[in-house]
Amino acid sequence: MKVLLNGIIKENPTFVLLLGMCPTLGTTSSAINGMSMGLATMAVLIVSNLIISLIKKLVPDMVRIPSYIVVIASLVTVLQMLIKAYAPDVDKSLGLFIPLIVVNCIILGRAEAFAAKNNPLASIFDGIGIGIGFTIALTCLGAARELLGTGAIFGHTLWGESYGMLMFVLAPGAFLALGYLIVVFNKIFR
Repeated sequence: MKVLLNGIIKENPTFVLLLGMCPTLGTTSSAINGMSMGLATMAVLIVSNLIISLIKKLVPDMVRIPSYIVVIASLVTVLQMLIKAYAPDVDKSLGLFIPLIVVNCIILGRAEAFAAKNNPLASIFDGIGIGIGFTIALTCLGAARELLGTGAIFGHTLWGESYGMLMFVLAPGAFLALGYLIVVFNKIFR
């Protein structure tokens, strides 16, 4: 249970560790995009942590990182095929950011820092905790940007778009909203 809470609060990849900023800022123009990217990353994180914890003794130190990248890239390829087949709207909205999960420092960092040093069950729970923390952060950021930018949340209009601030849907709004959410997160949990 402690491993799960670490990923959500103490080691939140977005609000505390400030990792994975490319998908964080690039995909969170709406709550559904943030949630979709978070869930996709979480799926890769859980399975890659499991596989890496299982093969850690078989892989020589000289090729450890390349081996991890091959595992992660294979999982992302399978994930991308599944998303294309079963969720084409998500594939269309996330586009290039799905293959970029391969180079997401959260996944490789957790593989190196946790999965390579712990048993498979603990590695799975670490992946779940970090994945939930990342998904919550991306969903909150996407919801804030969507609400402030368009007056809607998860596609449901709360007030007319004429009251929205377009800047929050654009790139500068991602930085502003993330900064404010980091402040709120730190005020609540520190």
